[in-house]
Amino acid sequence: MNSQVPAGDSLLEMAWVNGEFVAPAAAKVSALDRGFIFGDAVYEVVPAYGGNLFLLQSHLQRLARSLEITRIRNPYSDEQWGDLLQGLVDRCGNHDQSVYLQVTRGVAPRDHAFPDVEPTVFCLSRPLAETSDQQLDQGLVAITTADIRWDYCHAKTTSLIANVMLRQQAVDAGADEALLLRDGLLTEGSASNAFVVVRGELLTPTAGEQLLHGITRERILQLARQQNIPVAERSVSEQQLRRADEICISSSTKGILPVTRLDDVAVGEGTPGPVWHAIWQAYQAEIAQLRKGAAG
Repeated sequence: MNSQVPAGDSLLEMAWVNGEFVAPAAAKVSALDRGFIFGDAVYEVVPAYGGNLFLLQSHLQRLARSLEITRIRNPYSDEQWGDLLQGLVDRCGNHDQSVYLQVTRGVAPRDHAFPDVEPTVFCLSRPLAETSDQQLDQGLVAITTADIRWDYCHAKTTSLIANVMLRQQAVDAGADEALLLRDGLLTEGSASNAFVVVRGELLTPTAGEQLLHGITRERILQLARQQNIPVAERSVSEQQLRRADEICISSSTKGILPVTRLDDVAVGEGTPGPVWHAIWQAYQAEIAQLRKGAAG
């Protein structure tokens, strides 16, 4: 694996495909790659702040679990992954970045059975989108939809057509996210984990096969405990969701954001709440430390 960073000025975006650093527009894989044909692949998204990858080891552990579930061979050790991803980040400079990595089963004639081939590895670093002041001041708008996805949501696979369709329902309704309900219970968002606050307690659905075990989700729970906020992982009913004092969503690229309207009804007082604000400040403090480390 050649993870040596080529010499030259830093760029805003850079890709890496099977050992080669290339401009994103020049990144190519075979049309017979099973990631393209079947969505037979897993992925991770790791944020980098000030050129420092955030919670990398946790992301690599989840990557390994997803690969094990799907029976795709992990092509690299954690140390090799770290060198590769940091090399990509270094190539792009010290600005905040979103680093996407994808491992497919590889290239083979189209057949459903697993082939014995080398995995394809694709990585991409691009600038991390900033959260707008409006989203922080006013919160997000969400809708509820039926969770139509498959039963292996804990594996972070690229087979995301259901998630794409659900997010588009939100967009069509003028909303930012869709919160998913299955059998009367909240699972997660179309591209996020979900939390509710009920009488000061932060609740989130129990990690299982019907939702992604979010790295940011886990860090938020840790930060909440550090802030002496009561925390519980248990089933969240649709009724609890609709009557919540606060609703929040989290993802690796967005951190934690408040939801202030759900299905055209105000959540709580209709403004970002105190529990979200306390956790958000703690999360921002961690990011600031990463950026400070890069500057130092």
